[in-house]
Amino acid sequence: MIVTTAQLAKHAYGKYAVGAYNINNLEQTAGLFRGCIDSQAPFIIQLSKGARNYTDKRFLEGIIRAADEIYPEAIYAVHLDHGDEETCYDCIDSGFYSSVMIDASHHAFDENVAIVKRVVDRAHAKGLTVEAELGQLGGVEEDVVVDEGNACLTDPNQAVEFIQRTGCDSLAAAIGTSHGAFKFKGQQSLHFEVIKEIAEKVAAAGLPPIPIVMHGSSSVPQDEVRRINAAGGKIQDSCGVNEDEYLPAAKLGVTKINIDTDGRLVWTRVHREYFRDNPAQFDFRPPGKIFIDEYAKFIAHKNGKLGSAGQLSSLRAALSK
Repeated sequence: MIVTTAQLAKHAYGKYAVGAYNINNLEQTAGLFRGCIDSQAPFIIQLSKGARNYTDKRFLEGIIRAADEIYPEAIYAVHLDHGDEETCYDCIDSGFYSSVMIDASHHAFDENVAIVKRVVDRAHAKGLTVEAELGQLGGVEEDVVVDEGNACLTDPNQAVEFIQRTGCDSLAAAIGTSHGAFKFKGQQSLHFEVIKEIAEKVAAAGLPPIPIVMHGSSSVPQDEVRRINAAGGKIQDSCGVNEDEYLPAAKLGVTKINIDTDGRLVWTRVHREYFRDNPAQFDFRPPGKIFIDEYAKFIAHKNGKLGSAGQLSSLRAALSK
């Protein structure tokens, strides 16, 4: 069942975070739904601009509709990840999405505000919610490229003005995460003080609590990296977010945590190992089936770390009121 992202955020706020997982194909979709049913967790399907252009957006939308019939007990939202203004409008007008993210964080503050406000006005008229970004994460995700020198944390004082002027429904805050598999050098903790200060200043301004979104939150499991490299890969110096920091962040108001890179690592590990161990094989379906199983296990594990596992029945009851 597709619900609004706002409904998920309302139920999760201060208790747990909803996993937001990017999909690009059938196998990811099947594993995602299965893993969330196995762990009894609500979730958010994210379609990026790159995913929509990978084949055709109608393929992915068709796969999601089929999964909705196959797994009727699933509760989830459909979200545009890292959209530009044009893509946001296309998704808003399609009638298929629960929410959109407009990423204008690379613009100056006032221009970011102006772009987000236009998208908010268009989305709210159709009953959709809008996620906007303030501050800049480092790293690479599809066509989003920010080097370390230009990455900057979200300014809590600026966040209040941004929320007031744009009317955005959730805020993607830069709190120490980074896109891609090469996030940090050594171990780096999230900036919990930024999350706390945003919440405090939002409350002091008389605004309702703002759901915070964490982008670039993959943990980059080192076992996956080692296995990929043992099977011929060359992924070096990769490090991610500590999974044990997901739930503490959720308790402070992070309601949506984006995870993409880790799923790509699972896909790469499964396929590299399969064709290494079966060099005479050329059928892509056997490793595809293995990936669906492995991805489902991966999703269930992540949901446990997010605190969303086991929340499905409580959410269903809340939605029925």
